[in-house]
This record gives sequence, structure tokens and C-alpha cells, in this order.
Amino acid sequence: MKASGLLSILTFSEKRKDILFLLQENPRTLSEIKDYFDVKSPEILPRLKEMESANLIIRQEGMYRLTPLGKVSAIHYKPLLDTLTAIEANEIFWRDHDLAAIPDLLLNRIQELKECRVVRDEQEHIYDTHKAFMENVRASTHFVGFSSIFLPSHPTMFLDLARRNIPTLIILTPNVFFKIKSEHGTEIEEFLKFKHTSLYVYDNAKVAFVVTDRFLSLSLFFKNGTFDPRNDLIGFDSSSIKWGEELFKYYKENSIEIKNL
Repeated sequence: MKASGLLSILTFSEKRKDILFLLQENPRTLSEIKDYFDVKSPEILPRLKEMESANLIIRQEGMYRLTPLGKVSAIHYKPLLDTLTAIEANEIFWRDHDLAAIPDLLLNRIQELKECRVVRDEQEHIYDTHKAFMENVRASTHFVGFSSIFLPSHPTMFLDLARRNIPTLIILTPNVFFKIKSEHGTEIEEFLKFKHTSLYVYDNAKVAFVVTDRFLSLSLFFKNGTFDPRNDLIGFDSSSIKWGEELFKYYKENSIEIKNL
């Protein structure tokens, strides 16, 4: 379908889009708009006239401001751009993995992950990557996580957090729980004795993730059902962390708490 009208006005020009979001913040004079974009009048005036003709902005008493239609366009256009940015920034990650473990409510808010980037564990640098992960974990003041895979280092990491008085909540799938119970029963028993720790079991989900006050780390399964151990989606911004916390809350509300072994 050929784009026309408002759609072409906003999508075919970065400058018009940026003007829309600039005026969403506050009305501006021509001089303020030129200073913001560091351009001269002949460069910016045609864009302003185009937006005036489309009834997106209006000039009143020397100030450019959004029209009611412009305000509506800005409100709804920004989430779309953020969503596309989040998808395109990590397009291969989203394309190659099974997203069924992410509830629709949160998948529909994928724009909140636009600052996340994929960290790939290259074989020759796998130690450095793990070291960076552990440094961030140890610097955190609280820790929540979900794991549908078993890693021998997990029980020791959980117990280390508990011993350092870090509030730690863990959700495991049944297979992982019974594996840890069988091979690391002593560590888990000690883990459960702390007042600031909790352990839950969730029926099944093809996902593994960690959320702390410092970062979100999300791992998914490939579409063929195998776990991807090398590519993690990492975010350090508050929006990504909040999204991760809500993902954990979703699973926690549907889990069974393990009080003792």
C-alpha cells in the first residue's frame, strides 16, 4: 500500500518526526527550533510548512505548537517507533527463538526492551563473559531468577547470595528442581533456612532469566526446542529491569513455593 497523507509526513522524514516529538515537550519559537537542530531557516522552514499543511502543528503568537491532531499523532506514534526499534535492534534474537515463554501482556510491551542488546558467548571469551555476569550479580542488592536448565554453578551462586544477605528468589522447573535436590541437597537446604530467600517450582517454560537491581539477562530456547546457551539479551536500564521484574512476577504467581526438602 502506498503511504500518503499523515503517514508519509511522519515516516518519510526524520526531521518532521523529530519536530513532532520536540513540540510534544513544549511549544517553541522558530529560533529555538533552529538552535535545537543546529540548522538555518531555509533548511527547517519547509518541514514546518509541510507539518502546518497537514494540520499537525500551528504557529500562534510566534510559537509553534502541536494541534490536537498533532498531539494524538505524537502520543501513538512514539510507542510504535520504540517497538520497531526494540525489534530491529535485536532482530536475529527475536526471529530465531521461541517466544512462547513470554506472556502476551509483556510481549506487547517489547518496546521497553529497546535499550537491550544481545551478548554472545564466543568460545574463546566464555570465561570473560561469565566473569562479567558474576561481577554484576555480586554487585546487586537483590536477585530473582527463573531457570528451566541446570547449570552446576547455580546452587553455589544461590547460596553465596543468601550468605551475603542478598534477598534471593528462585523459580525452577520440576526437572531442574529434582536435579538440584538430588545432587546439591545440602546447599539447597541451607539456602531455604534464610529468611530472605525463597524457592518456587513452575510447571514448565522454555526460558531462563535473571533480574537484579542492576540488570536483566534473558535467555531463550531456539524454535527447534533446544536451549541457546550462547546468546543472552542484556539490559541495564530501568525500563528493561522493570519489564524483567514483571516477567518474574508472572511466573511467581503461578508457581508453588518449596518450604523445605
